[in-house]
Amino acid sequence: MEYTVQKLGQLAGVSTRTLRYYDEIGLFKPARINSSGYRIYGQQEVNRLQQILFYRELGLHLEKIRDIMNDPNFDSTKALKDHRENLLNKKEQLDLLIVNVEKSIAAHERGITMNDQEKFEGFNEKLIEENEKVYGKEIREKYGEDAVNRSNDKLKRMTAQEHEELTRLADELYETLGEAFKTGDPAGVLAQKAAELHKQWLCFYWNSYSREAHRGLAQLYVDDERFKQHYDKSQPGTAQFLRDAIHVYTSN
Repeated sequence: MEYTVQKLGQLAGVSTRTLRYYDEIGLFKPARINSSGYRIYGQQEVNRLQQILFYRELGLHLEKIRDIMNDPNFDSTKALKDHRENLLNKKEQLDLLIVNVEKSIAAHERGITMNDQEKFEGFNEKLIEENEKVYGKEIREKYGEDAVNRSNDKLKRMTAQEHEELTRLADELYETLGEAFKTGDPAGVLAQKAAELHKQWLCFYWNSYSREAHRGLAQLYVDDERFKQHYDKSQPGTAQFLRDAIHVYTSN
């Protein structure tokens, strides 16, 4: 079975403009161009487009999808199994949010009491999913599957009060870190306060604390461009300053 760009777009629910753009960036090319100049797509291209749409549904950027699928070691069967696992996790999260909404409606309409922890069920899973999407691979490689899974379980059980304290702590950390950076002294009082606040923030996620793990994470903030950009977005050099402050803190 072969398709023109218009027919394939109709089949997949994707605009022809999108398919042409995928071609331009080297993500999705037609099997051939016919004598009339039309793009023609075969079964192999249909399967590839399906994979692309799965990845898009999971929130990956086009450049990342292209890198994954253009890798010579790309395994389409394994990718489909990974999609299934990710989608099942997403379904579980959506089911929790639906139950949350239904409980909230009942609480408003029939006066049924919801405890504070119930009000946040489903949102913790969303936070975990977002963290896994951005940092999961690196963190699991560095700390191991068991450590990351235990951390995720702890986050799932977090209460509304703990969420509130975590938010307050993060705000204080960033404010203190910003002031400490102005001093230029990672061993100074403000920088060491920021390192202590960072430790407290970590302990909301980690089941146990170690200086070595804290130092390793601080180094990752500098080595991994995504972490570095997060800390450096307000003031370039902040990630390295925090790393240095944590190194001093964990050496004392």
